[in-house]
Amino acid sequence: MIVDDDALVRLGLSDLLEGDPEITVVAQAADGVEAVEKAAAGQVDIALMDVRMPRLDGIATIAELRRLPRPPRIITLTTFDLDDYVYRALAAGADGFLLKDTDPAEILRAVHLVAAGSAMLHPAAARRLIDRYHATTTPQSAAAQSRIKRLTPRERDVLVLLARGDTNADIAERLAMRESTVKAHVSRILAALDVTNRVQAALLARDAGLGR
Repeated sequence: MIVDDDALVRLGLSDLLEGDPEITVVAQAADGVEAVEKAAAGQVDIALMDVRMPRLDGIATIAELRRLPRPPRIITLTTFDLDDYVYRALAAGADGFLLKDTDPAEILRAVHLVAAGSAMLHPAAARRLIDRYHATTTPQSAAAQSRIKRLTPRERDVLVLLARGDTNADIAERLAMRESTVKAHVSRILAALDVTNRVQAALLARDAGLGR
């Protein structure tokens, strides 16, 4: 589903995504209210969504989508001057974000990665986002460290690489394990840390001081 209040943006993204034989655009929405209605009415696997919209903005929309019985994975679209919105979107449960001037091939790659359970943070903005996050939180938060202690040593190894942005395939190669085993570890990590996706797990890991 494509969610943006700019009809030209929706048209351009639709043409791009429909050009990939593995992607089907099943819905479009001009604001958050319409997005929630359409996601609730049909099968939406991925929502590619702006963060600044009328009626219901992207942050509130993510919260509403997460309450659905079958919530879609969410990729937010933004620009460099919206770091606050991006962090709030990720904290609310978005699975990644892209800048609106992202190369078309990278947009397609992001959709495939998020559909497969990975996260996608635009590399040019990820560092700024992480730095901004740590500027507003306590370094090596005791609460974050306490949650990390729930993990086994192997799960911590996986989490460190996940926090660096590695895909399941990358982690499998680095730790000499099967990709299916990595997926199982990631699922247990998310459950143990009480987070909904890889982005939130990565932010918590960095808050705890892992991988620095």
